[in-house]
Parts: sequence; C-alpha cells; structure tokens
Amino acid sequence: MIRRKKDQQVVRTKKPQNGAGTLTMCKILNGAEELDQKGRAFNHCFLEPGSGLGYHRHEGTTETMYILRGQGHYTDENGEETILSPGDTTFTDNGQGHSLFCQGDEPLEFIALVLYKE
Repeated sequence: MIRRKKDQQVVRTKKPQNGAGTLTMCKILNGAEELDQKGRAFNHCFLEPGSGLGYHRHEGTTETMYILRGQGHYTDENGEETILSPGDTTFTDNGQGHSLFCQGDEPLEFIALVLYKE
C-alpha cells in the first residue's frame, strides 16, 4: 500500500482532551483495521502555539509520542513537568495519564502511536 500525502485523512479537533486550541491529525494509518487490530491511531500531529492536549488517562491503550519540531510542555501521571524538544520520545502506559501543550512561538509537530494493551 502507498498512500500519498494528498490522500491522507486530516482530522481537526477543537479543545482536544479538554485542552486548548486545535489539534490537527494527519492519519498515517486509518484506525484499527490498518493497524492489524493492535491499535487505534498512528498520526502525524500538529499543535499550534497556545494549543494542547488536556490531561487524560489511557485505559486499555498505550501512547508513544515522538517530537519532530517545536517545543512541548509535557506533564506525566505523577505531575512531573518536562519540556520536550525534537528527537524526544514519551511513553504513556495503560492506566497512566499525561498532557501536552505547545510551548513557544512555533507549532509542535509529533508522531503519535496509540496501541491496545492486552
């Protein structure tokens, strides 16, 4: 399968996870069927300055984020805050929570992979 960028499904979500602004997701793979029923999301994501994912918990899933561009303000399940930069990776396990907000003047660009936890 080859999917051209022009054919990617693009989804924009306002106040994602009760956060702020808008999250734009370009779907690399379209849901569980293209992830061999092992996950629900593999997306190329963008948060504009002032936008972010509100704190949320993962129940039955894990999430890995890989930062491509920009700076992110990340809070983990223990309330620990970290600034993320290009090349950084986060992992949120089943039962854990996190939030991510764009920090600075340029968009935060990242890859998000959400897999089911057996």
